[in-house]
Amino acid sequence: MNQKLDILAFAAHPDDVELSCSGTLIKMAKAGKKLGIVDLTQGELGTRGSAELRMVEAANSSEIMGLSARENLKMADGFFEINNQNKLKVIEQIRRFKPQILIANALNDRHIDHARGARLVADAAFLSGLRKIETQWNGEAQEAWRPKVVLHYIQDRFMTPSFIVDISEEWNTKVDSIKAFSSQFYDPNSNEPKTPISGEDFFDFLRGRAKEMGRLIGAEFGEGFVCERPIGINDLTLLA
Repeated sequence: MNQKLDILAFAAHPDDVELSCSGTLIKMAKAGKKLGIVDLTQGELGTRGSAELRMVEAANSSEIMGLSARENLKMADGFFEINNQNKLKVIEQIRRFKPQILIANALNDRHIDHARGARLVADAAFLSGLRKIETQWNGEAQEAWRPKVVLHYIQDRFMTPSFIVDISEEWNTKVDSIKAFSSQFYDPNSNEPKTPISGEDFFDFLRGRAKEMGRLIGAEFGEGFVCERPIGINDLTLLA
């Protein structure tokens, strides 16, 4: 099904978006914008849980965030490559949803999939605008489409943000969207192996990062974004 979205976020793994920019998506959904997420992999190499469980968790989180669509491209977790085949898979989704704003993984991060996913999606966003690249969806030829803005969220490693979104009112719902992935995060009743993100103190880190971003703009909580290309505006008062 083709469905026009205002914002489309890509993630190397289910829960990347929730951890990094779900507050912003929730804020935009509350404002009446249509949003979607495309997960590149099922996160099948994760120490905890399983691919099947993470799909259920992703569906629950999507409902919390108010998404209009969510897709999983089932690329190989840990091993997907920036190649023509995967670029075309991403192009198909961009042309399918025709977002004005596209959001992708961090340009540099601890997990090797994050920076690779960021580059794959950014490259595909450019190529998606070239009409001589032919793609189909559900047997129908797709029109060329290039998002007006490509952004990258900030993940484990700190990056200086290009701008910050105030998510003070959305913070609690953001936490709920993260906790929907109960197999991955703190659960005192879980017998799964411990990971760098499964401890109770990981939520202290998330809260601290959001507090840090918020402090920079005089808000309680914030989410930062990085853009490689300057964003143009027509009304200076929009910055106030």
